Amino acid sequence: MKTKFAALILLASVASAAVAADNVKIGFISTLSGPIASLGLEIRDGFNLALKNSGNKVGGLPVEVVFGDDQASPDVGKQLADKMIKRDKVDFMTGVVYSNVMLAVGPPTFAAQTFYISSAAGPAALAGERCNKFFFGLSWQNDGQSEAVGEYMTTKNYKNVFIIAPNYTGGKENLEGFKRFFKGKISGEVYVKLGQLDFASELAQVRAAKPDAVFFFLPGGMGINFIKQYVGAGLDKQIPYFVPGYSADEDTITAVGDPIVGLKNGSHWAWDLKNPQNEKFVADFKKEYGRIPTMYAFQGYDVVRLLDSAVKDVKGNLSDKEALHKALKTTNFGSLRGSFKFNNNQFPMDTFYLREVQKDSSGRITNKTIGTIFSNHADAYAGECKLK
Repeated sequence: MKTKFAALILLASVASAAVAADNVKIGFISTLSGPIASLGLEIRDGFNLALKNSGNKVGGLPVEVVFGDDQASPDVGKQLADKMIKRDKVDFMTGVVYSNVMLAVGPPTFAAQTFYISSAAGPAALAGERCNKFFFGLSWQNDGQSEAVGEYMTTKNYKNVFIIAPNYTGGKENLEGFKRFFKGKISGEVYVKLGQLDFASELAQVRAAKPDAVFFFLPGGMGINFIKQYVGAGLDKQIPYFVPGYSADEDTITAVGDPIVGLKNGSHWAWDLKNPQNEKFVADFKKEYGRIPTMYAFQGYDVVRLLDSAVKDVKGNLSDKEALHKALKTTNFGSLRGSFKFNNNQFPMDTFYLREVQKDSSGRITNKTIGTIFSNHADAYAGECKLK
């Protein structure tokens, strides 16, 4: 009897070992070159730091990363996704910054039943009717930060606002989010080419419209140039401006300097949030890279933390998609933002903070958290998603 029982245990052990993966392969597609590459590079730095801190393991398994530069092109992104899925046979995908690229990368990824963990792009299409069990919007749904700023500007009684964004999915959705919560009048709504760096025409339109305030979402170098040109034209002395956190991140602050002091913005994360995991991340990032991390770096870091926890939960069995899906959705991975949970559409229920760019006692210019705009905020599209 003892011999038979031992044999059964041995068989169970062999079966368990047979389904556990030898390693975890991650496909990382992001914008790593060109004038709007800074955000992808930040995600990559946070992602790489998390791997370094975990001993280059996820869930106890060695990690292999396949990197690809989408050049902010949907066509290039799709080609990279096809290669990583079919030839490299990655277990997970992440890294995309821009939503138009994400909408091209998504279909082949989902068709292959490969989980995509978003470190940035959060298009409305994937939050609502086209939500997919293989897509987790770990970072945000695009509208959220702009919704928060719209709410804040309404409480401050701005009546007439001029709004600007790039002419692509993420830009349009940010302005829609702003308008959803801003209750005043829109005096002008302008879309510019993604990657545009000269805003003389748009500044002339702002001056002519004479709004109470300006709201813009311009990622990466676009926002840096816009703020420099706005201040250089003297408009900041006449018309205050507000942005979602993406356009007042630490890289923008460093590039602009003193003229950005006083700018208020809304974000779901801040480097000065007081929780142990966030404080460790910020300290480690400063030591590794010599600068304060941006929200994009935090999101790259969080991707690895989520994968590490979920792969542990399934004991390395990456072939059991149902168990892995449940683990990704429910595992307690200790997000750097603190309290965290996914909504039914697999996008976060986030707290959004009011931040102000300030100069501290040492002369450093950086964001400081000064309030809370939304708590446990659900995106506008979750009700259209049929996932349970």
